Amino acid sequence: MKKVAHILSRKGTNIIAVNIHSTVLETIQVMAEKNIGSVVVKENNKYVGLVTERDYARKVILLGKSSGETTVEEIMSTGLPRITPESSIETCMHIMSDNNIRYLPVFDIHDELCGIISILDVINEAIHFHKETIEQLHNYIQSA
Repeated sequence: MKKVAHILSRKGTNIIAVNIHSTVLETIQVMAEKNIGSVVVKENNKYVGLVTERDYARKVILLGKSSGETTVEEIMSTGLPRITPESSIETCMHIMSDNNIRYLPVFDIHDELCGIISILDVINEAIHFHKETIEQLHNYIQSA
């Protein structure tokens, strides 16, 4: 099966990030503008966590907190499993399933954040892989 590097080459490595002191409201506005479900949280230009729509729903809305007063530092997800561009799509599926998460940060060999992949990215890559396999089998059968 293909690697995370294939996903990053297809979708790019543009990382949307907010500062750790940003309000949840500011962060949700960025997510809405970019049509994304998660955003990287940085402190001193270093990755410290990830904020997702799920974090917002469970840690702000359900608790009755104010989006304009709560910072992303208070609700961000930390300690997420770390993958590399060389991680397999299958490994990502297992990690996401086992941890009930929808996003994974990708780190290069220098331990620098180089991308974020979502469960949708993983599913699309798996579908693309299976389509390629079917095409190869179809071509093989036709040539035999």
